[in-house]
Parts: sequence; C-alpha cells; structure tokens
Amino acid sequence: MNFFEEGFELNLAEIADVLITVGLKIGALIIAFLIISPLLKKIIRASIQKTSKSRKLTEGRTQTLENLGENIVSYVLIFIFIMMFMELIGLPIGPLLASAGIIGLAIGFGAQGLVSDIVTGFFILLERQLDVEDYVTTGGYDGVVEELGLRTTKIRGFDGTLHFVPNRELVGVSNHSRGNMRALVDIGIGYDENIDAAIEVLQKVCEDFEQNDERFKEGPSVLGVQSLGSSDVVLRVLGKTENMQQWAVERDLRKAMKVALDQAGIEIPFPHQVFIEKKEDQV
Repeated sequence: MNFFEEGFELNLAEIADVLITVGLKIGALIIAFLIISPLLKKIIRASIQKTSKSRKLTEGRTQTLENLGENIVSYVLIFIFIMMFMELIGLPIGPLLASAGIIGLAIGFGAQGLVSDIVTGFFILLERQLDVEDYVTTGGYDGVVEELGLRTTKIRGFDGTLHFVPNRELVGVSNHSRGNMRALVDIGIGYDENIDAAIEVLQKVCEDFEQNDERFKEGPSVLGVQSLGSSDVVLRVLGKTENMQQWAVERDLRKAMKVALDQAGIEIPFPHQVFIEKKEDQV
C-alpha cells in the first residue's frame, strides 16, 4: 500500500468519525426537541388553567390563551432548533446574526402580510374580540372559533367546513356570543280565529318554558300581533337564552305552541289549492 492509499484511508476514517459524531449530535438534538416541546406545552397548559381558576376566566378564554402559549413555544423552539442545527453542521452563526438587520429588511418587504397577521392577531387577543367557541361573523365567514393564533384563526362553519382565515382579513368582527342571545318565534293563526284567545294559549306555553327551562334567562313572552299576512295573523314570541341555545329553544317553542294551538282548536293556516273543472255542454 502506497502513501496515497494510506492517506485516502485515513481521510475516509476521519470523515466517518465526523459524520457519526455530527449524526449523534443531531439525533440527540431531535430527541431533546421532541421531549422538551410537549413538556413545555404541558407546563403552559397547567399554568394557564391554574390562572384561569383563580381569575375565573371562561373556558373559551382559557383555551384561547392555551393555544396562543403553545404557538409561541413552538415558534421559539423551532428557531432555537434551527440555530443549533446550523452550529452542529458547521455553519457560522455570528455572521448570520450580524447580517440579521439586512436579512430582516429584505424579509420585511416580502412578508408584509405575515407581519400584518401577527400584529392584528396580537390586538385581537389584547382587546378580547374573539375567544375559542365564540359564534362569530367576520371576514366573510360565519361559524364557531376553534383556534385563535398569532397568524391565523380557525372558524368552523355550520356545514362542517373549517376555514383558515389570516388575521389581517378579520375585519368588522361580529361576536354573537357575548351576553344573552335572542330567541324569536313567529307563528300565524287564521283570520277567523280569536286573537286574544290565541295569545292566552301561547302565553301559557311561554310561562311553562320560563318556569321549567333553564336555558331561558329572560322571558319568553308574547309580544302581540307582528303582522297581517295574506292568509294569517302573525303573533310574535320573544325571549333571551344562553349563548348558542337560541336555535334549539326556538325549535322547542314552535313544537310546543303548535301542540297547544291544536289542543285549543285554533287553526294554523296552510296553503290550499282549489281545482275547478269546467265541463263543456253536450250537444
């Protein structure tokens, strides 16, 4: 074996040692990341839940803060992982950090939307415009907030569709889950029926719901005649319910009022069709 072959074998051995050493370090780094990430998230959830109980925060607000904390931890750990990975493979971090200003300026021009998402998300969280499980209308979407992050907000539509909305598009937020909600039911009776008798029947139904249904926070009660339709007199019932309970309450009210009116013999009009058959005179 000549000198060249010996040197070549020596270089291969050194390269193999370096690769093994770097590979082990990278493996240890990945394992540490996989262990530290869920551990920190668990600590954050426990801390927020403890604070939530002491300050009596709502469940939606607690979940919002948990999601935000987990997002921040993920971003920070990913940044640290990238820096340590670059150091392990021999890339100089010092010059990169020294040129961070120039790189940041270049990225800023190309990532204005991302910066806008983060700034908008921060103010949404600060002003408590949204919380998890709130029913909202914003950005052209209507549904329930599933997750609120620094960059995007997840809104679940009532048809099951999950919308990922950038925070900068959350313009004109309408939050339907702050305070009690309105349950409104209109029901029609025939023109030949006694209006006062119908109102009395419906009011008894309302009183039963008010006494026995905990979903109602105020009312319900019969307001009176709402409109005169083409074939019916429309009576309106109104009450205030817990958040997100108004639709179920309205369905139950309609059923109970229909049953009560039927038992009282008061007609609820429905469309009728009359067929007229004309026979020609026989010759």
